[in-house]
Amino acid sequence: MKRLLIAVLLLGLLAFSATAGEVEVLHWWTSGGEAAAVGVLKQLLEKEGHTWVDFAVAGGGGDNAMTVLKSRAVAGNPPTAAQVKGPQIQLWGDEGVLTNLDDVAKAEKWDSLLPKVVADVMKYQSHYVAVPVNVHRINWMWVNPAVFKKAGANIPTTWAEFETAAKKIQAAGFIPVGWGGQPWQEATVFETIVAGEGGTAFYKQTMIDADPEALNSTTMVKVLETLRMVKNFADPGAPGRDWNLATAMVIKGEAAMQFMGDWAKGEFIAAGKKPNVDYVAAAAPGTAKQFLFNIDSFIMFKVKNAENVKAQKAMARLILQPEFQKVFNVNKGSIPVRMGMDPKLFDIPAQLSMKDFAASSKSGDLVPSMAHEMAVMPAIRGAIMDVVTNFINSDMSARDAAEQMANAVQAAM
Repeated sequence: MKRLLIAVLLLGLLAFSATAGEVEVLHWWTSGGEAAAVGVLKQLLEKEGHTWVDFAVAGGGGDNAMTVLKSRAVAGNPPTAAQVKGPQIQLWGDEGVLTNLDDVAKAEKWDSLLPKVVADVMKYQSHYVAVPVNVHRINWMWVNPAVFKKAGANIPTTWAEFETAAKKIQAAGFIPVGWGGQPWQEATVFETIVAGEGGTAFYKQTMIDADPEALNSTTMVKVLETLRMVKNFADPGAPGRDWNLATAMVIKGEAAMQFMGDWAKGEFIAAGKKPNVDYVAAAAPGTAKQFLFNIDSFIMFKVKNAENVKAQKAMARLILQPEFQKVFNVNKGSIPVRMGMDPKLFDIPAQLSMKDFAASSKSGDLVPSMAHEMAVMPAIRGAIMDVVTNFINSDMSARDAAEQMANAVQAAM
């Protein structure tokens, strides 16, 4: 009897090992909320009998992770999956190292779950090679309503209204804008103004198509003039300031507002602040109908072991299922990339974001963020950001900056 029992157990273990695969996952989600969020995916995968090998690389906003990934790929030993986004997905596709996920996508109906503009980013030569995880909205304005009330100012919906409100706030002894003086933060405000002043068509021409003529237009000159106007309402301590410290200025009532993506919400939550009471999340001036998105995603590399292929496909499937989409995004502060999720599961700012995400996907106002590596190739992004940084930290004219931007982009193409 004992021999029979042992034999049955051994057969069971062999059957389990024959169906269990392994995924090695490279990512840079190492902070508390981020680590908890990605841990949910690990648990779901392990429930199906597969093994998760965590390959977290902290720091650099993903730059460190990309350095490690490139060295692994060159050595012919890439991980199963890696956190990569935007046009960089196409660059990895060009290397011929990504696996085709069309069978998973078809079975799970990804084309009907995702807006086309998002699905297209995840495809290489019309085939799925990556899975989107979440959506961050870039064009948010985070407001301390108590500061506005003390200054007798109204929350702005246009950039002209912003200037009027900012002058009142400044006169009342407050800092109008919590500003983080780092290139990516300045580029975030810049592209938000491109959308607000120029509209969606102009945003597409400049931040996606990188059209030199549009970049050197009178509309771009106006955008740059508005950018400088907004920057002039920051405080002298802005250069080099981290984004979360700028958010803290709004939380403490030192500054009236900040222009930042929805990860800023996590700072308000951590401080025990309530939406529409202690803070207001509103679309940045002129961008109520627009949604500038930043999407985290995983590319999937070709793997040889049949069981690891099963684990990889299971990971791809689980990412877009409702259970993971809910828990991950609640922890991350973002919203589900999967359409049709129940908004009641999320907080007030997320509900507004979900509503605008759905509406903009239908109206054509859902556009990728240049500043956050979703819209153009790295060389073009770098060219635009360099000019923005130089302009905002010098006395360069808006006219000269627009011309320099067009020339720099042309040279980068």
